[in-house]
Amino acid sequence: MAAERPNIVLVFIDDMGWGDFSCFGNEDATTPNIDRLAAEGIRFEQFYVNSPICSPSRTAISTGQYPQRWRITSYLNHRKANEERGMAQWLDPQAPMLARSLQQAGYATGHFGKWHMGGQRDVNDAPTIQTYGFDESLTNFEGMGPKLLPLTLKPGQEKPGRIWEDAENLGAGFRWMLRSEITGGFVDAAIPFIDQAVANDKPFYINLWPDDVHGPYWPPVESWGDGSKRRLYLSVLESMDQQFGRLFDRIRSDAKLRDNTLILICSDNGPAPGAGEAGPFRGFKTHLYEGGIRSPLIVWGPNFLRKKGYNNTESVFSAVDLAPTLLAFTDTTFPAGIQFDGEPLVATLLGDGGSRAAPLFFRRPPDRDSYYGVDDLPDLAVRAGKWKLLCEYDGSAPELYDMQTDRGESSNVAANHADIVAHLTRSLLAWHKSMPPDNGPILSKQAK
Repeated sequence: MAAERPNIVLVFIDDMGWGDFSCFGNEDATTPNIDRLAAEGIRFEQFYVNSPICSPSRTAISTGQYPQRWRITSYLNHRKANEERGMAQWLDPQAPMLARSLQQAGYATGHFGKWHMGGQRDVNDAPTIQTYGFDESLTNFEGMGPKLLPLTLKPGQEKPGRIWEDAENLGAGFRWMLRSEITGGFVDAAIPFIDQAVANDKPFYINLWPDDVHGPYWPPVESWGDGSKRRLYLSVLESMDQQFGRLFDRIRSDAKLRDNTLILICSDNGPAPGAGEAGPFRGFKTHLYEGGIRSPLIVWGPNFLRKKGYNNTESVFSAVDLAPTLLAFTDTTFPAGIQFDGEPLVATLLGDGGSRAAPLFFRRPPDRDSYYGVDDLPDLAVRAGKWKLLCEYDGSAPELYDMQTDRGESSNVAANHADIVAHLTRSLLAWHKSMPPDNGPILSKQAK
């Protein structure tokens, strides 16, 4: 009976903009394997991740809770840098994990790709990935345990170079391979994991989290083009899509898997300037403007979805909603004593529409008050209904945008809606104060 429970594959791309899939409007590159899933599934245009930077975004999608609860509010770095920003060194293993709940319910669970929730730089005593509910893992230079480390090669270079060599101290089983092929290396691990789960008559949950399309950009030599940042990025994007194809084909070509597997694809945060693009949205990675936190979401599962080739422009929800949603979808018991910040939205995910009821709250990374050309970035943000408010830690300098008429956040209408600003500011500051603090306010004062 266990094998009749639905399989889940969560593809979480690194630093990709909302507008980077060709099915989301990219005219400079093609992503045919992902586009095919979108054509057979549902695209969500108002899906958010819960931080504009990697480690907290990964914490949110894994736990169903705001990453501030676990003191992971920027990318995990060296010990000293984590301490200076008021952050934990790694995700507390007591955090509720989607993978652990599914593992306890009989799922085979595998993590293949970037982790970045503990075990990086000089932090070599973090828990292993298996500690968090995974039967098997293969990661990159930002996680404990077996990993693929990047060799770099550019046109005219005969001998590959190496980057992130210090990551050899983060667990046994490291293997060096060309950076341009590492996504394929993760796929190569995921496919036999699926085969083994099928052989064992077990449902499976897989994280496929490439470190594409994060810089530095090392596409295949033949796709180097003019060597510009934008061209290198696009070549990495296209190569990543090509490498995904074998996994998608494995599932699609097997009738049993095709009818019983749900695939979700999104990005952990917005793009870096000059590389990816956020479509019509303002801002980049590290910003609380839409370009930093709005992500494309594609959901594929022909036997489960109510609609095919549908573009959902209305439903507002986020990565913290996915854990409770997938637990409900798989009929898995919620972890005891845990209150998710996310909401179970199975009907929304499968195509019936609807949005989360509660507002979405955001806090910027503590070390990103000034970044990518903006001298004073908003510290906090909330999305509630059609409204988006951003402000400083104390509620000052409010920016209010009507997301129905101004999704590019170009016209601040705070002066025209004092009551809405007051209400949203109160709820946003109450949320902010309810979360463990980081050192964002201290670092902002030091910078000024």
